[in-house]
Amino acid sequence: MFTTTRRRQMLLIVSVLGVFALADAHAEIVKAEAAGFTLRLEVPVMAEPLEVYTALINRVSDWWHPAHTFSSDSSNLYIEAKAMGCFCERLPDGGSVRHMEVVFAAPGRLLRMQGGLGPLQSLAVAGSLSWHLHAEEAGTRVELRYSVTGYLPDGMDAWAKPVESVLAEQLDRLKNLIETGQAGADTEPAAG
Repeated sequence: MFTTTRRRQMLLIVSVLGVFALADAHAEIVKAEAAGFTLRLEVPVMAEPLEVYTALINRVSDWWHPAHTFSSDSSNLYIEAKAMGCFCERLPDGGSVRHMEVVFAAPGRLLRMQGGLGPLQSLAVAGSLSWHLHAEEAGTRVELRYSVTGYLPDGMDAWAKPVESVLAEQLDRLKNLIETGQAGADTEPAAG
């Protein structure tokens, strides 16, 4: 369990790192309260919806930043794009992590998963993460929605901004991978 001071430090670091990730993704905290929060992020991608969906599923290890994994290695991530499929991570010595469970998979249109990402997992929260792919003239508008509810003595709303920052980074990396072939640097900015 994190101490209040340690948690504040972690939230500050994640928030600062997230500032660098907001270059392309439009992100908003739709609502944040003690019982939970809802985030909405979107980014235009110069590719057809099915191409975006395929990269989202089949190349998660290429676009998800390794700093936001338990193994510090994105190559351990995979998504099974089917109901009851796993967004999972392999760990050393045969271990594993289930980040989320796929509950809706419609190629080229929608991927919905349920669960708590990263440190939210230890907080016993319920979360729903939806990737909506909207065909547009210039490609695809990717809309990401994440709604989380649960109990924390200090309130769940404290997690809204850090989670928004991390998801914005992942969304920008997916866009970059599809459009340029490179997700971005896998190093974290130096702490200042």
